[in-house]
Amino acid sequence: MEITGSGTPTKKSGGNGQVLDGSNIMELVGNDQVFDNFVDHKFQELDRDRDGKLSVKELEPAVADIGAALGLPAQGTNPDSDHIYSEVLNEFTHGKQEKVNKTEFKEVLSDILLGMAAGLKRDPIVILRMEGEDLLEFVSGPLYEGEMTSIFSQIESPDASLREHIIAALGKLTVEHGVPPTSDSWVFDNIVEPALQSQAGPDLDKPASQETFLVEFKKVALAVADRLKEQPVIVAHSENTFDGSGIKRLLSNKFEVDKTLNSALENIPKDRNGKLSKEYLRVALDVVSPSAGLPPVGAIEEMDKVIGEVFKVIKADDGKMVKEDEFKKILTEILGSIMLQLEGSPISVSSNSVVHEPLGSSSSLLQPPSSSETA
Repeated sequence: MEITGSGTPTKKSGGNGQVLDGSNIMELVGNDQVFDNFVDHKFQELDRDRDGKLSVKELEPAVADIGAALGLPAQGTNPDSDHIYSEVLNEFTHGKQEKVNKTEFKEVLSDILLGMAAGLKRDPIVILRMEGEDLLEFVSGPLYEGEMTSIFSQIESPDASLREHIIAALGKLTVEHGVPPTSDSWVFDNIVEPALQSQAGPDLDKPASQETFLVEFKKVALAVADRLKEQPVIVAHSENTFDGSGIKRLLSNKFEVDKTLNSALENIPKDRNGKLSKEYLRVALDVVSPSAGLPPVGAIEEMDKVIGEVFKVIKADDGKMVKEDEFKKILTEILGSIMLQLEGSPISVSSNSVVHEPLGSSSSLLQPPSSSETA
């Protein structure tokens, strides 16, 4: 696997890579005629009782589709994602149990899709089909011994068996080495465990020396490559670098700054003198974050450390009451300080998740109706 100039892994020539950057969503929503046809088709599809409005029950398949398009687990399987499903449904119904007409459906769907597109533009997702080629190349290449010796020194434990060392080492390798996330239970049960079983022997239960580890790990890794050849794994990979450029863009546009800060202050309580507590600065920062190219507070540990340091220096956590203008001034100062920190030490994060549905079949949301259906 190679890293392109944008920092996004792509498969080498002959491999399979697809970039999801939101452009298809923008194209869909941006073409009025196509989007109107799309909305008409979806609305008719969902309006089972043909009363011209969508009930909460009729909206549920659309919400499930949006979840699938976002890559969320199915409803009822994860409390965090269930919260997002609930929020999406509330977007349509405005928190009430009322029916939604076609105009409201179109407006909300447009907002949700544009939000998804903005997220994908900011953090494109690369879909990789992993078939064992890259792992085979790594194991047979000149970097194998050096990298695996380094990994062994990190995980070495006298209490762990050779098998446990091999499992831990596979978890240290990434999609760049040709290894899908072994933390995924399907990958472990269908790829890793069978590879270990095929190499099973008394040696795997013994303590591990570096020399034995390097030899035995190579055997298991080659078996993993064989399993991937038989059962390719599709992985959604995303990378993002926070270098302060998003904050810089925001702060350079006074109109945008004012609009964003006013929006952040809308739901923050004020006392009878119109003052706000500084304890709400983190809440306000979270509202501003998307416009500043920052992740949500609490999403990335390294970012939270930077934010914590900035709050400490600016004394933003003292809970004092301040006027609205002062609150905005402090929030702008916080953004400027975060920008300087990130310019000096950018933070890069990547994530990999296994796609268990065949590409394109998990959601019909982004599949516009065919001409025969809209004719």
